[in-house]
Amino acid sequence: MATLNLGPFQGCARASSILLHVSDFGSGSSANSLSFRNDVIKLRKWESSAFVVLPPRAITSVEDESPAVASSQTIINRTLEDPKVSRKDLSILPKPLSATDLHSPNDGSKVRVAYQGLPGAYSEIAALKAYPKCETVPCDDFEAAFKAVELWIVDKAVLPIENSVGGSIHRNYDLLLRHRLHIAGEVQLQVNLCLLGLQGVRKEELKNVLSHPHAFEQCETTLSTLGVMRISIEDTAAAAQMVSSGGERDTGAIASARAAEIYGLNILADNFQDNDNNITRFLILAREPVIPGTDKLYKTSIVFTLEEGPGVLFKALAVFALREINLTKIESRPQRQRPLRVVDDSNEGRAKYFDYLFYIDFEASMMEPRAQCAMAHLQEFSRFLRVLGCYPVDKV
Repeated sequence: MATLNLGPFQGCARASSILLHVSDFGSGSSANSLSFRNDVIKLRKWESSAFVVLPPRAITSVEDESPAVASSQTIINRTLEDPKVSRKDLSILPKPLSATDLHSPNDGSKVRVAYQGLPGAYSEIAALKAYPKCETVPCDDFEAAFKAVELWIVDKAVLPIENSVGGSIHRNYDLLLRHRLHIAGEVQLQVNLCLLGLQGVRKEELKNVLSHPHAFEQCETTLSTLGVMRISIEDTAAAAQMVSSGGERDTGAIASARAAEIYGLNILADNFQDNDNNITRFLILAREPVIPGTDKLYKTSIVFTLEEGPGVLFKALAVFALREINLTKIESRPQRQRPLRVVDDSNEGRAKYFDYLFYIDFEASMMEPRAQCAMAHLQEFSRFLRVLGCYPVDKV
């Protein structure tokens, strides 16, 4: 009988092991494995049979998975061992949580949240939507926000993962695998792009517009009509700040209404984007995973790689379809440290293909038996599997 290890989702409130008869599906590495067709025929029998606890199995690691920074505990240990560090310096370390801290208000009044950009960025607006009274902490880039959570500088981070117009933010997909944080929630934000300028300026006077490249993509048609030169900036709020401090009347910015208020700019045009249904989805990242329940609609995010063989991607997706689990997102990313896979070809010898990581979001809680069975089935033919988080679904 094959053994399974479901790793990161062993921390659920229920039993940590997935209970099942693997013999009905067969081992993915055995030469005598049953065909996938037989797997489908025996699925119902497999799920209804008596449960058996399976011992853990080692999983092939992925190079990108190693954390980029040392854990906070390692840093604390080094600090305590260093005789040059005074007792006064140790006061900067985080205080242990008390029972009272664990019941902080839902408005986030005791939560510090990191985001990429300057005050007025859409990521800050998303953080305030999730935690209305939180303390927001700006970061220079996405990785700095990840590290801020890992080093206990902040409690959580809110980072964009996809936009309904611009698509996925691939950098953050790569960072999700590189760092050991958990997805603790999501925020779907209706984005209202505004054309900003100095007080007393009309939009017809503008010759240059500053903003993030994604904002330019979402305003392509409107900007072409205006006939201005586009200047890319790393952040929409930074663009608003530069217009405010520069004082050039012929230069404007595309940013949020909140940025206009913060930097004293005038809103020359509201809803400046081409598509009114402009929605950005953000992820809330934390050091600890959410304990999932079944009282509301939950979403689970995973990443995996597959064994070689024909139809393995179809089999991977079928484990969810067989259990009527809805997939809401599929994203593939080449493995950066091991991008090519060499495969024997009967006609020409050996061929090279990209070796992919697959990111999937599906609507089910890891407390549900169908989700547990789907994950156990998926691990039969995956070389690496990791649950990034199980969290409540957010609506616009």
